[in-house]
Amino acid sequence: MAERKRMNAASCPVARALDVIGDRWSLLIVRDAFDGIARFGDFQASLGVARNILASRLKALVEEDVMEVQPAADGTAYQQYVLTAKGRSLFPVIVGLRQWGEGNLYRRGERRSRLVARDTGKPVERLQVSGADGRVLKPGDVVVVEK
Repeated sequence: MAERKRMNAASCPVARALDVIGDRWSLLIVRDAFDGIARFGDFQASLGVARNILASRLKALVEEDVMEVQPAADGTAYQQYVLTAKGRSLFPVIVGLRQWGEGNLYRRGERRSRLVARDTGKPVERLQVSGADGRVLKPGDVVVVEK
């Protein structure tokens, strides 16, 4: 099978981002890391992904500085994978995907998980794109320009 074309030199930031986190396993690993999963075996149990694929995605996320390997927090010989600052900055991306899925992929009344604030138990507000003046922007209100 031919190797996929890398987008790390693209002028489009979306293309570059997808080059790093654009497959489902990578995004689900990041999601699980936000949910507190840190060990290889726990990622595998949560995702049901083959070991070789999981190992490949974790290695790539570490190489891209989205995650880092640390000794296990419980003092055992295991290692754990934790999000770096770069990885933690993906939080709005994960929330946005979650909210898009909640709004578009479930039938009324269908059971699903919900994201709530830990301290209040209330649902997280929908993400919105705002302009410098605080006004909510719609797709027709923005344009891509080259710098």
